[in-house]
Amino acid sequence: MLRRALLLALLALPVAAQDQGAVHGGPVRALAVAPGGGALASAGFDQSVIFWDLASGRARAVVRWHAGAVNALVALPEGGVASGGEDGRIAIWPADPRAGQPLRVLEGHDAPVAGLAWRDGVLSSAAWDGTVRLWRDGAPPLVLEGHRGNVNAVAFRADGVPVSAGFDGTLRAWRQDGSAEVLAEFGLPRNALAALPDGVLAVGGVDGLVHLVAREGAVREVLSGARPIVALAVNASGTLLAAASLGGSVAVLSLPDGRLVQTLDGPGTPVWSAAFDSDGRTLWTGGADRRVRRWDALAGRALGPVGEAGEAAPREGLDAHGARVFRACSACHALTAEGGNMAGPHLHNLFGRRMGGVAGYAYSERLARGDIVWTPESVADLFTRGPDVVTPGTRMPVQRLENAEDMAALLRFLDQATR
Repeated sequence: MLRRALLLALLALPVAAQDQGAVHGGPVRALAVAPGGGALASAGFDQSVIFWDLASGRARAVVRWHAGAVNALVALPEGGVASGGEDGRIAIWPADPRAGQPLRVLEGHDAPVAGLAWRDGVLSSAAWDGTVRLWRDGAPPLVLEGHRGNVNAVAFRADGVPVSAGFDGTLRAWRQDGSAEVLAEFGLPRNALAALPDGVLAVGGVDGLVHLVAREGAVREVLSGARPIVALAVNASGTLLAAASLGGSVAVLSLPDGRLVQTLDGPGTPVWSAAFDSDGRTLWTGGADRRVRRWDALAGRALGPVGEAGEAAPREGLDAHGARVFRACSACHALTAEGGNMAGPHLHNLFGRRMGGVAGYAYSERLARGDIVWTPESVADLFTRGPDVVTPGTRMPVQRLENAEDMAALLRFLDQATR
């Protein structure tokens, strides 16, 4: 099962305009690029979906709506996005999601949604309840059953046929009557699936193998790795295939020959997601280091530094160490009342303020009780024991700050910056 990471960050860092990095509060599990490029959505174990404006490199909106990790994203026409979560729900988001509420919610799965795909007005979802569902406007979903265990990935083949891959090691193509043709059996779980323009399917599994499966069922191995493959992405022209692994690297293969042309090595932590941009060679990846990274897949190089994003100098007189720690909170919380409420309430006059006390912010039921006064001691307690322990029932993601120096610096910074 996917486990939510116990990490420091409250939410995402804004991206510097020239930088490739974005930081979630947990591993980045899914990515989706808007048709035509220009916008990117990322989702993660921190329960959030972040919508990025690639021209400016900044977050347009941060939404936390799902009750659990967000495992899947797919781009929709006109800039919208669908997200699927650990809570079994699918949310349909508009191109401008700043209101924080989805246009529609699709319910029916009773286990985590692991994969989403879109084609010609049909949304397909794969879930750990063992089903694939096809959703059309104004109609109940068509429920497709046949996999034995979790269904991990779904795609539409070039001819429009929905296909899925699952824990049972099978790749299945679904007929209009709801029955399935087993295209291939691999014996071990398959985690990732991508449809190529020529009708071929790319499949990746826990054994570190990537296969190409032709429409008539011929299977060809094109990559053998030491660690499980968890994400696949193909560019629009079908000339490049990216395979991301838990080993921390991304293999880039040329198509149709399947030759390895580049290996993209980041910080060495698992890579959970990948998506090609509209130019066909820019690749976005997301992983356990909480970052969204941008690569030139053909040249095999990172576009910008692969380490920490460059930091603006803190305001004069503020604790510099604490300012660095606070950067993980800055997408959700403004420091001043003039900054207004964002994904979280503003922090002006934080110390001495009762929990749930900012006017105009829609608090969760637990935080709205107001039975805690924020002091350096209570804030430290929140991030020592975790929000799930201090305020059980809150919608805040599970996070802890265990470094004593970081904690002291953050408290100094908040005391200075929120007065």
